Amino acid sequence: MIRHTLLLLIAWLAPAGLAMALAIGEPIVFDSEAQKRQYDTLVRELRCTVCQSETIHESNAELAADMRRRVYDMTLAGHDADAIVDFMVQRYGDYVRYRPPLQANTFLLWASPFLLMFGGVIVWWRVIVGRRSMIERPDFTEQERAVLERLRNDA
Repeated sequence: MIRHTLLLLIAWLAPAGLAMALAIGEPIVFDSEAQKRQYDTLVRELRCTVCQSETIHESNAELAADMRRRVYDMTLAGHDADAIVDFMVQRYGDYVRYRPPLQANTFLLWASPFLLMFGGVIVWWRVIVGRRSMIERPDFTEQERAVLERLRNDA
């Protein structure tokens, strides 16, 4: 019984394993360790323009596979990392970079965390100052003080 169940499980999972093996493709071979490091760095720094939140290393999209293949071919051809990134930017725009350069068109992207933090500090300050003004003792008139004193003595 257990043996029969195990064989059914293997028969059921074998196609999934075969599909994964086909999806991975051929192993990537480099001429040097420097080329392998450059390739690994680039595929983790370039964004898949289809998936938008994944690098081309993480993405299973066809475009990401094409981009990885292009990075691999250019790396083997001897292009340096800057030339490969420049090629990708020309082809797909600055969006392909996970860390776009500081330029006029990306200034707001770089400045937005600081602007949000500054706005948060201003809101925090106004809340703290507003609470302090609510805590301060108000000035009572003589008539109000007399009423308060009477209430305190009655209690």
